[in-house]
Amino acid sequence: MRDEYVARGPDSGAVSGRLWEGNNGMAMQSNPAGGTSWSLRHALGRLSQEEVVAALTVVLLIGFALALPGFATTANFVDLVRSISKLGILGLGMGVIVISRGIDLSEVAIMAGSWCVALAAIPRGLPPFWAAVTALAICVAIGLANGVMVAFVEAPALFVTLATAFVIYGAAYWVAAAFVVYAPQDAPGLVFAGRGALHGIPMPILVFAAAALIMHAFLSRTSIGRFIYAQGDNPDAARLTGIALRPLTVLEYVLVAALAWLAGLVWIGETGNMQMSIVQGTAIFDVILVVVLGGISLVGGRGGVFSVVVGCALIGTLLNALTIMNVNSEVQNIIRGVVLLVAIILDNWLHPRDEETARQGD
Repeated sequence: MRDEYVARGPDSGAVSGRLWEGNNGMAMQSNPAGGTSWSLRHALGRLSQEEVVAALTVVLLIGFALALPGFATTANFVDLVRSISKLGILGLGMGVIVISRGIDLSEVAIMAGSWCVALAAIPRGLPPFWAAVTALAICVAIGLANGVMVAFVEAPALFVTLATAFVIYGAAYWVAAAFVVYAPQDAPGLVFAGRGALHGIPMPILVFAAAALIMHAFLSRTSIGRFIYAQGDNPDAARLTGIALRPLTVLEYVLVAALAWLAGLVWIGETGNMQMSIVQGTAIFDVILVVVLGGISLVGGRGGVFSVVVGCALIGTLLNALTIMNVNSEVQNIIRGVVLLVAIILDNWLHPRDEETARQGD
């Protein structure tokens, strides 16, 4: 065991520290007896998954532009980017929690439930501004609850957040008494993030871009961001270096909830309503899909904001083309599932767990 560690950052750079041996290379290098399979995995492990996905996206864009009438138009490209903005914002939150070696299956439910309750209160006299504040407060409260249960109760994140999603679904319907709650048409400030434009650029695109830049700066330029990577790379060693993992975990789930609120703000602006039915759909799996496909490893400690961006670009391009080709939703769901399965298998092959990386929690 060398007296140093390597934690992968958002730019695939290395963050040097002490006390542990990183899981990015050392485990594989210590056992070269794997022969050709080991050498191939080691060679592919040096490639940037984000770059591979970005290149594949470009190839698909060119192919669809040549093969599909109406694909290579400015209006379609704007619609494509706009359509993935909400997914991208949700992906930023999921990306943070997966980097730390966690998961949050309640993110979509947090978005839908908080905004359904807030919008339902507007006809009863609550001003739109305070409705937005109420939705944010609900999101933060749920994020705190998730974080406390995972960090302090030490319950498995998968089951905690799955249970939370069901609780939110039932509680929101009980309070709002409707599966679809509409936003008021006389509240331009409430819907501006989804319907507005700045210099001809739709606001959803700008909101996603701003959120991505802020999250990139947070993960790559702040000590807390580096701590999140260290936690995902090796939580035991991160604890030994003095990182307070429990409060850090709570903060991560609050960030997921806050970004769910932002995605909901864009959602109600675009559609004019919030639907609880999305909780039972494939939205949460789409979020996980773009995160894993883009290069944020389920092992933790790897990937970044660019991973979410390229994952959204690839999935958005593929689904846009399938829609133009009038491929039905069932086939699209099959394609989503296959792509997610391939991404998970590839991630597991390129970044295998070992005795050190398998340790969870503090």
